[in-house]
Amino acid sequence: MTGNTLVIPGYQIAAQIYEGSRTLVYKGVQETEGQPVIVKILRNPHPHFRELVQFRNQYIITRHLDSPHIVRPLALERYGNGYALIMPDEGAIALGGYWQQSDRNLSLFLNVAIQLAEALHYLGQQRIIHKDTKPANILICPETQQVQLIDFSISSLLPKETQQIQNPNILEGTLAYISPEQTGRMNRGIDYRTDFYSLGVTLYELLAGNLPFETREAMELVHCHIAQSPPALGKREDIPNVLSNIVLKLMAKNAEDRYQSAFGLKHDLEKCLSQWEETGTIDPFELGERDICDRFVIPEKLYGRETEVKTLLEAFDLVATGTSEMMLVAGFSGIGKTAVVNEVHKPIVKQRGYFVKGKFDQFNRNIPFSAFVQAFRRLMGQILSESDVELERWKTKILEAVGENGQVLIDVIPELKTVIGKQSPVPELSGNAAQNRFNLLFEKFIAVFTTKEHPLVMFLDDLQWADSASLNLMKVLMRDSDRGYLLLLGAYRDNEVFPAHPLMLTLAELEKQKAAISTIMLAPLPIHDINQLVAETLTCHIEQAQPLTDLVYQKTKGNPFFTTQFLKGLHEDELIVFNPDLGYWECDLVKVRDAALTDDVVEFMARRLQKLPAVTQEVLKLAACIGNQFDLETLAIVRESSSEEVASELWSALQEGLILPISEAYKFFQGEIDSHSTKTITANYRFLHDRVQQAAYSLIPEDRKLLTHLNIGQLLLKKTSNSQIEEKIFEIVSHLNLGLA
Repeated sequence: MTGNTLVIPGYQIAAQIYEGSRTLVYKGVQETEGQPVIVKILRNPHPHFRELVQFRNQYIITRHLDSPHIVRPLALERYGNGYALIMPDEGAIALGGYWQQSDRNLSLFLNVAIQLAEALHYLGQQRIIHKDTKPANILICPETQQVQLIDFSISSLLPKETQQIQNPNILEGTLAYISPEQTGRMNRGIDYRTDFYSLGVTLYELLAGNLPFETREAMELVHCHIAQSPPALGKREDIPNVLSNIVLKLMAKNAEDRYQSAFGLKHDLEKCLSQWEETGTIDPFELGERDICDRFVIPEKLYGRETEVKTLLEAFDLVATGTSEMMLVAGFSGIGKTAVVNEVHKPIVKQRGYFVKGKFDQFNRNIPFSAFVQAFRRLMGQILSESDVELERWKTKILEAVGENGQVLIDVIPELKTVIGKQSPVPELSGNAAQNRFNLLFEKFIAVFTTKEHPLVMFLDDLQWADSASLNLMKVLMRDSDRGYLLLLGAYRDNEVFPAHPLMLTLAELEKQKAAISTIMLAPLPIHDINQLVAETLTCHIEQAQPLTDLVYQKTKGNPFFTTQFLKGLHEDELIVFNPDLGYWECDLVKVRDAALTDDVVEFMARRLQKLPAVTQEVLKLAACIGNQFDLETLAIVRESSSEEVASELWSALQEGLILPISEAYKFFQGEIDSHSTKTITANYRFLHDRVQQAAYSLIPEDRKLLTHLNIGQLLLKKTSNSQIEEKIFEIVSHLNLGLA
């Protein structure tokens, strides 16, 4: 760009028509065809990787779409250090501005709403989640009143995504329109129904002239989305009550209570429009008469855990008043320990608290404090996203707490250096002296974040694999009853510990010290809860679901993870199918009984994995050797392939939800790749569950396991830098000694 002139070969660029905080938009003409175009570029001349991923994603997601309600881009051109997105210029303008200048009549509103329902229906058919539906991302042509959706920068091609807890100021999407689950604090995944919520907020704003929640404070707005009902629209005489009910149904807090299909929404809106045009009124009618969903969705509600969740929330309420508590959640693998713990997200928002999580690894037990370090690296990430004023305040508090010993913590939490700056070297200590110094500093460090203004919840998962240093630190944290505002949550597999296990000895010692510790024991779900889950999955009556429930329960014994995976397996095998004529799901019980279905969860998951493409199975075997979490760069080395090829091989496992992306970086490997852009790019993934990792590992024949590990070690030795060799090889060679039990 020279001055205010944008230069892109093949295009004549005219006036700038929009200047946003992240993007600039210009009008122009494509020279060979003479076609009017809109050109969108990144404002930052040196964009961050995340900006490049999102910008490129707009093109990758929409380039093959064919709908009158979606703007299809013409090209993605290289421009400077980023891209230029080229779109057709058809004279459309932003809906928000157009609506303000119109007479805002109900006929126009309903026509716009119907077209948006059609757009979401089309996206649903293409298995695309938009994730940022709002007036600024909706165009309307003044002459034809045709509506189009734009800006697919954070859209997803996965059927479901998970949202990490982070500072609300950097959440994906626009906070005023974001769904409760998109905040990461609802213990729910993100699927196509997140767009229904955002559409509901958009329609609310068009009808009312204001947003349902108008606070500008980010955390308060998050709390409104997850816990507060918007003011009813039906009290206004100019808004028919049925329209208010449609909007509020779209904005239901739980996705299960919203419309389940855009087709069902469109039907209700068309019924409103028909009545309005015929009589000038809209009489009440039952919503959702045609709201039939042919997508197999297992509800994410917690079944049968009301008492346990109540106990957990009461513990947090107590901590918010100034106490320190430790609560343990025990149970078998897959029993739902993490799901119960995650229910604490909602009250944390109200109390402006922090939630951090770390997970001990079976194969990294020699790394001290690994879960604590994970937790506080994530917390530093949240802090670094806050304003400069807040960041300076945290810097001052942390430095006051750690004094001249900040480097001790930076050595294990590198992100801390960005918060408090470079610190002076500290004298080297060894043995108990080093550990005591670290424990004392960490205790002071944690005290910075355990305040009345910001209670801290720390979740340590898989405590049965905790190292001795971490267990000692736990004792240090819980013996100080005067600290307050700390809820230390721990989950462990009670079937993998015994009275002399280090964890149990640590807990016994804490009990002697009168530390506030309580334990929630999670048992398998009783059959009536499993029946409720099955009935709501198949959208049928409880009595109708009972025969299938009996078969499922016989195999899964009430284990929630196994139950949901078992149902997904039946659907994949077409033993559960949707009958479009009858509008509900059907199950062939005879075939289910005849199918040789194992009651071993690892064997069952292994059979599911074997339905994936052969190349995907091969790459998952190698990933299982690396660990529960793995990165694309390492996987490409041990696969002896390029990152692009490995990302492609992983895609079907991502779509099946058997592995999950940890960041947006995976999106960069969708579509054609600029080879020079991928040299320093890697994506991080994790297995859905430890049992999936075990299943992938079990696919390696026993007589090939040793050779596989040896080959991986040799490849890493050749390709990995000296500073990384020891850590990487230890992770993988540990399997030789421990096995994947």
